[in-house]
Amino acid sequence: MIRDLIRQNIRDLSPYSCARDEFSGVAEIYLDANENYKTYSINDYNRYPDPHCTLLREKLDEKLGLPFSKTVIGNGSDELIDNLIRTFCEPKEDKIIIMNPTYGAYKVFADINNVETVFVNYKPSFEIDFELLRTVISKEKNLKILFICSPNNPTGKAENYKTIEEIIKIFNGIVIVDEAYGEFSEQKSCVELISKYDNLVVLKTLSKCFAAAGIRAGIMVANEEIVKVINNMKAPYNVSASTQKEALNILEKSEQIFRQRDEIIERRNRYIKKFETLDFVKKVYKSSANFILLEVIDSGYLCKKLQNDKIIIRNRTKDLYLKNCVRITIGSEEECLAVYNAIKEVTYEKE
Repeated sequence: MIRDLIRQNIRDLSPYSCARDEFSGVAEIYLDANENYKTYSINDYNRYPDPHCTLLREKLDEKLGLPFSKTVIGNGSDELIDNLIRTFCEPKEDKIIIMNPTYGAYKVFADINNVETVFVNYKPSFEIDFELLRTVISKEKNLKILFICSPNNPTGKAENYKTIEEIIKIFNGIVIVDEAYGEFSEQKSCVELISKYDNLVVLKTLSKCFAAAGIRAGIMVANEEIVKVINNMKAPYNVSASTQKEALNILEKSEQIFRQRDEIIERRNRYIKKFETLDFVKKVYKSSANFILLEVIDSGYLCKKLQNDKIIIRNRTKDLYLKNCVRITIGSEEECLAVYNAIKEVTYEKE
């Protein structure tokens, strides 16, 4: 089934292969890749990085339980999103489904690859409209990928594990569940469903909970057939040696990181209640992520006021259902308190 969903030119692709693909272990002399034998760094960056991110994937298996044989590392999750669209979607022919409102990059990468986007709007409550989704799936032709961001960006809502499983059952294409914010949610990860459903792909990242947005390390978890095809078509050395080394160091601190995660969740829940007391705030949405979505009297006015105080938040007023909504990341206690106090002091007279 999965093979039939893959574009024929990708199926038939002869992947780039280097000599180190045919060798395991550590050699004494490397003269295969035309590298400069001189290195001016203590980190030996004159050598190309491991194209398979072997040590990093082993560490992900050890620390996070992500099966070694079912993982691919990307230069950020965005690279993986792009690669998945290119793998399964024929330009000008195939389509993807995006639940709306959600992370805007899904559509951007579809547009880059000349793939049509079909929007299935959430209900105003941010619940999935199953009746609408079933109608779209039954009527639209050439649907190849369905994206679900859970917890969703920008709403912060996490989908129930069973709800996602129902979607996987009714969609014959590839279901991609983006769990970038999953560590902040009480919902179970969909990774364990991969052994049950061949058409499921789960995306994770070190950018959010693991506080490593700067190193660009995204993780794809999928069945071995999808892993193989993504490995065949990705750039040969797509994840730098420095990224792989830093990611290994970060994962060694996973216990400390999860303690900090718990602090962020506590702070998130506390500031949800604090923001609810402010006159300028009309509504505070529940969140299962590391941010809070607020509806305010005038989002543009608020963002400009905060910019004057050197505080940057995200105005989401152009998104479906989110008129005059802003998204505020949960930072340190000092940062959150500064934002709270700044909003508390806002006075507003409509011009």
